[in-house]
Parts: sequence; C-alpha cells; structure tokens
Amino acid sequence: QVQLVESGGGLVQTGGSLRLSCVASGSTFTKYSFGWFRQAPGKEREWVAGISWSGGNTYYGDSMKGRVTISRDGAKNTVYLQMYSLKPDDTAVYYCTVAPIGWSLVESEYRYWGQGTQVTVSS
Repeated sequence: QVQLVESGGGLVQTGGSLRLSCVASGSTFTKYSFGWFRQAPGKEREWVAGISWSGGNTYYGDSMKGRVTISRDGAKNTVYLQMYSLKPDDTAVYYCTVAPIGWSLVESEYRYWGQGTQVTVSS
C-alpha cells in the first residue's frame, strides 16, 4: 500500500519561501512519477509541479512557474517542492501524489495522494 506523507507547510509572509517534503513508502518507486498539486478554498485543484523518479523529466504548472523547484532524493524516498517569492494567492492545501508509471502528465493516472499540507501566505 503506497503511502505519502507531506510536511513543511505553514504560515509565511509575502515574498517568503517554504520547502515542502513528501515521504513515500509502500513500494519501489523507480518507475513512478511524482507530483504536487494544490487546492485553494472554492477553487479547482491545480497542478504545481511533477517529476519522474529518475529526475530526468520535470513539469511546472503555469501558476508557480519560475517560483518553484521540484526535486527528489531517491535514497530517502522523498520528493521536495521548494517555493520562492510566495504570494497570498499561493495559499492552499498542497498535496503530494504518485502515478505508477515512469512519467505522466495525465492527472487521472495519479492514483495515490497524501493528506495534504496547508500553506498560508499572509499579506
């Protein structure tokens, strides 16, 4: 059973930075894709970033492009989302997710989800 545990969220001022972490367990992830999504109250879920386990493929959604970096540590089974220059509009619950495929940009293939971590950016 794949499990994902996010951490690193919190309250930050406009212009600040945060690094989210997602620890994965329950499988060998060498042929998985990882992603970070976010959902703000009253808004649809949106894709923030994605990475293949090899690290050879990355994707950044338009909402945070240029202000976010996704990376992974294979030895720790951990994926990170480093966020910079945060704005109040970035306030949302951020979710880690995995797809059991080497690389995918198809949201429906992301089957396993963490519980989410709240990021709040104050003005």
